[in-house]
Amino acid sequence: MHEKNIKLRLAYDGHHYHGWQRQKNDVTIQGIIEEKVKKMLGKPVKLIASGRTDAGVHAVNQVCNFITQSDLSPNVVKRGLNSLLPNDILIKTAEYVPLEFHSRFSAKNKAYEYRILNGEEPDIFTRRYLWHIREPLDTEEMARALSLLLGRHDFSSFRSSGSDNKDPVRLVTKALLYGPENKLLRINMEAEGFLRHMVRNIVGTVVEVGLGKIDWKRFKKIFESRDRRLAGVKAPSQGLFLINVQY
Repeated sequence: MHEKNIKLRLAYDGHHYHGWQRQKNDVTIQGIIEEKVKKMLGKPVKLIASGRTDAGVHAVNQVCNFITQSDLSPNVVKRGLNSLLPNDILIKTAEYVPLEFHSRFSAKNKAYEYRILNGEEPDIFTRRYLWHIREPLDTEEMARALSLLLGRHDFSSFRSSGSDNKDPVRLVTKALLYGPENKLLRINMEAEGFLRHMVRNIVGTVVEVGLGKIDWKRFKKIFESRDRRLAGVKAPSQGLFLINVQY
């Protein structure tokens, strides 16, 4: 039997999970899907993801792949998994790809979106999918700070400890603020890759600009300092969405 490489594109609500990566004692996205794939194929597989989302982070288009000798077609795998998976995980597409395809190392670009509700009252129906900030935010100053991130830079100031990325330099191709629309702000970022907690650390610091705690010039100095201790707090996980991965 020949080995085949199956690529999955999926969406999930991260609220009930301890992130993507399989863990011994916690429920994770990878763990749940691997369990269901094993049930379908009769043999264990190892899912390779484009990146590991943290606990509480969501995905609109995550990508993963696995090697198998099964003759089940990708479409059958997709339908079977969706019948077995909980309703907060959805397999959107499944397809054969070359054996050398690797969801992480073959990726060319990733896009994230962070959502903020800026207003007096919380929205009890969307609270699991955004960061509620009551104090008014200066969106023009926030957008100005975000524009400083464009290009290839050292992002050490926004990298959390424990990162396995030795090279802190990343090329950011998009860093825009949209809104407010019905008090909703959306921060969109695209890059060839991201460091550990990079988007959440950037958002936390940009929010300090919006609150007037620091100005865009101070943000620039923090960015150039390459010192994580000078940057703002890490934004809550529930506002972050992995939007897309390009290959």
